[in-house]
Amino acid sequence: MRWVILVLLLVSIFKALSGWQGKKTFSPGDKKVWLFTMISAHITLLVGLYQVTFGRYGFTKLPEGTNIMKEKFYRFFLVEHPVGMIIAIVLITLAHGMSKKAVPDETKYRKAFFYLLIALIVILATVPWPFREVVGRPLFPGMN
Repeated sequence: MRWVILVLLLVSIFKALSGWQGKKTFSPGDKKVWLFTMISAHITLLVGLYQVTFGRYGFTKLPEGTNIMKEKFYRFFLVEHPVGMIIAIVLITLAHGMSKKAVPDETKYRKAFFYLLIALIVILATVPWPFREVVGRPLFPGMN
């Protein structure tokens, strides 16, 4: 799902930017892309909330005496990553909400563009990329 969100987010950003810069009329296709981006983000949020609660490193499986904020691994996966992703999902939801507002099309595209761009930056900053020291994960699950 992470790759689906990133691809849809990039497509949404491109559509918002081209609509804003090209002074296009807001189309139902734009609304659908933003909707699919929001739906995939929300589904991933539900899976993530399950993981952070009951997953391999979730709250219910912490070793006795673990201080979450002092250990980089647990702090990242139980605090930084979930908070960053929730912020990004809120921004994606706000971008989709712009499609429903009765504002000029240029305003819809401009605001959605900035919401989506900030969401992308937050997601890229809080993903456990393979090059991150303590928290790095492979690009595709099952690869080492």
